[in-house]
Amino acid sequence: MVHLTRSQLIRRAWWTGIGLAAGVAVAACSAPESSTEAPSNSASSSAPITVAIDPTFPPLQSTSENGDIEGFEIDLINAIAEAAGLDLEMMPLPFREIIPALEAGTVDASISAMTITPERERQVSFSRPYLQAGLAIVVPSLDESITDFDDLNGKRIGIQPGTTGAAEAAEANAGELVAYDNSILALQGLANGEVDAVINDIPVNKFVIRSGQIQGIRNLDEPLTVELYGIATQQNSPTLQQLNQGLTTILEDGTYDEIYRTWFDSDPPELPSEG
Repeated sequence: MVHLTRSQLIRRAWWTGIGLAAGVAVAACSAPESSTEAPSNSASSSAPITVAIDPTFPPLQSTSENGDIEGFEIDLINAIAEAAGLDLEMMPLPFREIIPALEAGTVDASISAMTITPERERQVSFSRPYLQAGLAIVVPSLDESITDFDDLNGKRIGIQPGTTGAAEAAEANAGELVAYDNSILALQGLANGEVDAVINDIPVNKFVIRSGQIQGIRNLDEPLTVELYGIATQQNSPTLQQLNQGLTTILEDGTYDEIYRTWFDSDPPELPSEG
């Protein structure tokens, strides 16, 4: 990855979304079990922690044409693990299955564009926030009939079940909610005329539109929400303290800023210490 230009990174991350959009369930099940391991250091003495991911959110995480999982969140969790002296094993899962897996103890943690919400905090524990994001409404480029949330009344809205975008859409008095396996499929469905709008995470929307690989769609200028993403663990998990320690370290030593600039071409906003 160190030899790729940014445009090459964008193309690789995009084709990841297309490949998974064709069959995300297959991709999740057939990803190599060995997965990406965080760089270990001398402080690491325990068994690897299993981290659930859903590599369908470029540029946060995706799978390249040669099968490598990459993205902002992947670089971030590896840096956190190195700082905390942890070894990692990645486990791809559909997003809607991640919280049940955490509750069941089949995975130790998850980094997957998961917004910190009171509802989720009743099921899992979150690290301090690692990314400020939010939701936006995406519409066809030439459609002027939808300018804000109220205009979604009676419309067909594309959603990814289990996400905060799906929760927002459920409040819109839509004519129909159309479920897609992942956000890339939802945005492609919008471009194909299958739905009138999509409510989805702003970083993913911006990446897909900027890359030009899905054409004829646009974000509404006004964000629908401002949200904070956190690393999720089982409630009261001892792993959470270690992850927070590593995240705090890379936020303070400049590593976080470097990773953020690599994937977003801008300086990161200041993050709160709590969600």
